[in-house]
Amino acid sequence: MKNCGDSQIQIRYWDYRDNYRRNREEILALVDKVFSSGRLILGNEVTRFEEEFAAFCGTPFGVGVNSGTDALFLALKTLDIGAGAEVLTVANTAVPTVAAIRAAGAAPVFVDVEEETFLMDVARLEQAITPATRCILPVHLYGQAVDMEPLLQLAAKRGLHVVEDCAQAAGAIYRGKRVGSFGEIGAFSFYPTKVVGAYGDAGMAVTRSPDLHERLRRLRFYGMEGGYYAEEEGFNSRLDEVQAAILQLRLARVDEEVRLRTKLAALYEEGLRGVGDVALPVVRNGNTHQWYLYTIRTGRRDALMQHLAAAGIETRINYPTPIHLMRGYRFLGYGEGRLPVTERLAGEILSLPMYPELPESYGQRVIETIRTFFSTR
Repeated sequence: MKNCGDSQIQIRYWDYRDNYRRNREEILALVDKVFSSGRLILGNEVTRFEEEFAAFCGTPFGVGVNSGTDALFLALKTLDIGAGAEVLTVANTAVPTVAAIRAAGAAPVFVDVEEETFLMDVARLEQAITPATRCILPVHLYGQAVDMEPLLQLAAKRGLHVVEDCAQAAGAIYRGKRVGSFGEIGAFSFYPTKVVGAYGDAGMAVTRSPDLHERLRRLRFYGMEGGYYAEEEGFNSRLDEVQAAILQLRLARVDEEVRLRTKLAALYEEGLRGVGDVALPVVRNGNTHQWYLYTIRTGRRDALMQHLAAAGIETRINYPTPIHLMRGYRFLGYGEGRLPVTERLAGEILSLPMYPELPESYGQRVIETIRTFFSTR
């Protein structure tokens, strides 16, 4: 669904250009530093960012890769999860989560989600386990963590691997620990829209295991450990030096940017509480939310979206069609009605403009436009 033409948009859902204008001189200096270094691939900038980001997550090891999709794919390959294996995950996520599972040769098995948080309903996991189940892949959606304690207990009880999809929640805390530090491997995306965003594609896998770290490094570079000799069949998925340099700058400022996101979320919370049939985001006790997205629910979503577009306010639906209902994944054998909460939420959710540089006055205008919609209908 299109929101409105670019010429009509006055308040964008997301825009990196204010961040670029603010940091332009430093970013260009970093680009020049890399181009002048004599090393463009897997050099000092990648090594430094791997160390810094792993420490940020509370893990000793990080492996920079080409994208968040590759981080998931390589995590599964590192754990030897492939043909004949089932991976438990959710369908209300970006396609890359499932694409990575399929690329590894495994089969996704979907579980439903919690209505209030949109997160994996951990209570439904055990009934989805079969003899072929090898891994649980929770998605920390919109900026907060899945309920990891019971998930990890179940995984230990049933002998299952755990790979975390942290693409939307870098830095989010669950009971005192950051996402990515719970499973055997945590996979992150640094796509430009993300909480820690590059100026292009980039990703990372983090782990506490020296052995998994060694294999991740090997698999991202053709299975090689040195020279031109492959120890095993591998792939080409390398974090770019330029992006690694820029990501060091973005990581250094993430706390301040999340503070601004949280301030905007509080503005929305105060301004939209009790308005119409709008259900506001719920933060689980023990969680901190990074507010990658601010996603509301309403039974009048499509009409509200059109009303906002007419006022020059861009919004998005994350995600309008659950993966199990997409034409490209019909072969998985899921029909409508298999994931009732997931399917119902897909018709109600709407993500409002959210990024650190969004002026408070713009947030207030979003609120007023929504309030007007419900007061006149």
